[in-house]
Amino acid sequence: MAGGGQAAVSFLTRIAKVAAGIGVAASAASTSLYTVDGGERAVIFDRMRGVLPGTESEGTHFRVPFLQKPFIFDIRTRPHSFASTSGTKDLQMVSLTLRVLSRPDVDHLPEIFTSLGLEYDEKVLPSIGNEVLKAVVAQFNADQLLTERPHVSALVRESLTQRAREFNIVLDDVAITHLAYGPEFAQAVEKKQVAQQEAERSRFLVARAEQERRAAIVRAEGESEAARLISEATTTAGNGLIELRRIEAAKEIAGVLARSPNVSYIPAGDNGQMLLGLNAAR
Repeated sequence: MAGGGQAAVSFLTRIAKVAAGIGVAASAASTSLYTVDGGERAVIFDRMRGVLPGTESEGTHFRVPFLQKPFIFDIRTRPHSFASTSGTKDLQMVSLTLRVLSRPDVDHLPEIFTSLGLEYDEKVLPSIGNEVLKAVVAQFNADQLLTERPHVSALVRESLTQRAREFNIVLDDVAITHLAYGPEFAQAVEKKQVAQQEAERSRFLVARAEQERRAAIVRAEGESEAARLISEATTTAGNGLIELRRIEAAKEIAGVLARSPNVSYIPAGDNGQMLLGLNAAR
């Protein structure tokens, strides 16, 4: 019995040692291996040598436990949006929202980690974005931001891409997604429209006065020509034409008076005739 008990204790002891060895090996393996997922890169910090110059791609990799530590970078394109209020060339305030698609330059990830850290985009993009927007908007008047928007967007894209390159950041797209003017600009536009309408009305009045002046000149010239022709006709043929026109006018007047119910004809003796307006109701 005593021999069987000692054998069981020895067997259990061996099992415990094996289990402990397996546990130590598993722990060492777990601390010695790390995984880089798709769309990521790893930068290794070595306690003896500092940040290593190379990067590790996707997959499972070995590291020296307690001596090396991996830092994972997401190298996929990510969107960022930020707003800025800038002054235009004609001193109008404009609010713009800029949207960029950015990713780190994989070949310079160790430099990015050393100088900026993992949150490199949040530290760099808002500041350089505001800087570029203010510099570009200041070159244009407020109305030009609408009429020349493609040109403004191209300048912002070019300038911002160059500035981001200085920090080893690649911009795949830059776009102005929102543009709004302040209330002062709306009032200025309204006043400008009113002034333009007043100017158009003034030009119309001047043109109408000019046309009326020309018409008066033509009318006066026509009347002068008619008077000249009548004078020549009278000199040549006598006063017969004038008498004829007088008789026609008298005939027309007499016809109008004869058709009026309130006018009666009363003889007045040898000295002439008299017309009286009488009220038919009386």
